Amino acid sequence: MTSTSIQQVAAVLRVRIGAGQVISDRQELRNYECDGLAHYKVIPALAVLPRTAAECAEAVRACVEVGVPFVARGSGTGLSGGALPHADGVLIVTSRMRRIHEIAPEDERAVVEPGVVNLQVTRAATPSGYYYAPDPSSQQVCSIGGNVAENSGGAHCLKYGFTTNHVTGVQIVTPDGELVRLGGRAPDAPGYDLLGAFVGSEGTLGIATEVTVRLVRLPEAVRTLLAAFATTDEAGAATSAIIGAGVVPAAIEMMDALAIEAAEAAVHCGYPGGAGAVLIVELDGPAAEVEAQFGPVERFCRDNGAFEIRIAADDAERALFWKGRKSAFAAVGRISPDYLVQDGVIPRTALPEVLRRIAEISAERGVRVANVFHAGDGNLHPLVLFDDTVAGQAEQAEAASAAILDLCVSYGGSITGEHGVGMDKMQYMPRMFSEDDLDTMQMVRCAFDPRGLSNPGKVFPTPRLCGEVPGRRKGAHPLQEAGLGEVF
Repeated sequence: MTSTSIQQVAAVLRVRIGAGQVISDRQELRNYECDGLAHYKVIPALAVLPRTAAECAEAVRACVEVGVPFVARGSGTGLSGGALPHADGVLIVTSRMRRIHEIAPEDERAVVEPGVVNLQVTRAATPSGYYYAPDPSSQQVCSIGGNVAENSGGAHCLKYGFTTNHVTGVQIVTPDGELVRLGGRAPDAPGYDLLGAFVGSEGTLGIATEVTVRLVRLPEAVRTLLAAFATTDEAGAATSAIIGAGVVPAAIEMMDALAIEAAEAAVHCGYPGGAGAVLIVELDGPAAEVEAQFGPVERFCRDNGAFEIRIAADDAERALFWKGRKSAFAAVGRISPDYLVQDGVIPRTALPEVLRRIAEISAERGVRVANVFHAGDGNLHPLVLFDDTVAGQAEQAEAASAAILDLCVSYGGSITGEHGVGMDKMQYMPRMFSEDDLDTMQMVRCAFDPRGLSNPGKVFPTPRLCGEVPGRRKGAHPLQEAGLGEVF
């Protein structure tokens, strides 16, 4: 890609959407060199900050006109490198598109722009008796557009599901610059589920410019329990007992001793001393149902070795329970200069075995691993701690991360549950999918984006050129050698 092409895009967009929304200064562009995964950094050639769907479409069309790749970015809180810029491309930043167009409690819907912060939707809906259920740990800063791109989850996804369960419609800019709508206010639309394909597509199928989300009625009652255990095995057994009894809490979260240490150093959450693991269990719903289920939950925790149980007396104490868990990722910075966040999924019943094996991997590689996870649905977030100034530690941390993901797959799980694939995990995709599987996925991508300009180089380890016959490829692609095509 030539600098001339970028200059053309910049000149066109300064006219079409305004010079103040086009950034070309390299020092300013450094603000956008990575997302929440700072392990990968690339400075974009240009950044554009549209304020409306029409301006976003103009930005995409300007890129398409000269064949420049583009990447969408929201708040930049992603943890897989999904919003990593293209060095020779345009970064389209949607953070200024932050209007809430409508809160419609009568339809249990909200219509928002992609730059709206997750928690703002709940704050806007609460006066009407509703809230937005998906709650990533970064919900105070992450944006709805990014949540849609990554199909984000959160602590309460056990009961309420992921972003895809709460999006009924989107307006998108397609990779050729056209504004189209997928879905709407109705719960389902006839025909192929293009909305389902778009949610979680990590910016490879276009850019969301408006999102219609499902609102959930505020529960009549909420009760939260914090249980401390000597070991993660005991906490895992309590989790299995709760779910096995047919109780589906809003959330069951677990932290191990190292994660607790980090949280205490960062936010002084006051968890029970000497705990090898803590569980946070939250029940919500009709008051009678919550009351009937809370006693058995408390009993299952005690029967499986909980040496201390605290029950939140009010919202302030409940917030304190959650403060340690919600801060966990950032908190490990208090006990380690560098860390990698992983996001594997396993069957819930395999928790004790997998956690023991993670401890062995930690010892084998000489790096510490703090475990924070959604115990109720087996979504692990191992934090691999290392010091990049120590020779070889970064490589050992990456090897440990890879071994943990392999472990998850070997137990019938997944390499990601809610953080996406992005740059960080695309090399692991063949461990879950065959070549035919990956080619089929990429044919869907090509149907949306035949030029391969929308967030190129993400998700798939070996991008295919649209129009080619699927199959094993070695060396440079013939179209690349002929100067007729480029794999980004």
